[in-house]
Amino acid sequence: MMVVLLISSGNGPGECQQAVAQVLTRLRAEAEGAGVELDVVERAGRAGPVSAVAVLQGQGAEVLAARWQGVLLWRCPSQLRPRHKRKNWFVEVFHLPEAPRAVFIDPETVEMQAIRAGGPGGQHQNKTSGAIRANWQGYSVVVRDQRSQHQNRRLALERLQALVDADRAEAQAMRDGQAHWLHHQVQRGDPARVFDGPGFVER
Repeated sequence: MMVVLLISSGNGPGECQQAVAQVLTRLRAEAEGAGVELDVVERAGRAGPVSAVAVLQGQGAEVLAARWQGVLLWRCPSQLRPRHKRKNWFVEVFHLPEAPRAVFIDPETVEMQAIRAGGPGGQHQNKTSGAIRANWQGYSVVVRDQRSQHQNRRLALERLQALVDADRAEAQAMRDGQAHWLHHQVQRGDPARVFDGPGFVER
């Protein structure tokens, strides 16, 4: 199972970009705890990511993604403008449909690195198995699903392709004006989840 999410600050101020960063930190922790593989590409802003595309894969990916979809409210005094009166910062998480193939990734152009890494969910990585980090044109994924480097290399290419396809499809939609409603119409009420303070503690 693979689910693709768009995490957007809309046209909100820098505090909303900080909220996107907070969401990504929590999402990574929850994915690790649930044994879900997570790949992320961010669009940088001045105070944090303006938006991010997150690809979740594995058993439990759909359930985890559903927990995050919708409007998210971060209630915290501005850390960028100490005297600013506003304390409510919104981001929204959308489910993106499966993206068409954006570009063919030649395996020969992908940098593969064998690394030792713990498995998702805190599992101990077998010393005889090899996790793989795959890098291609600024995109990066880490795969530790299987017991051999050969299997992990194949999965790394598949996940790298999925991440690139999703990111470029969203970028193309933005250029075509088709994603205007996603990034610029973030709702400001009825949040699905509420987080408080600099520690991003869920209410």
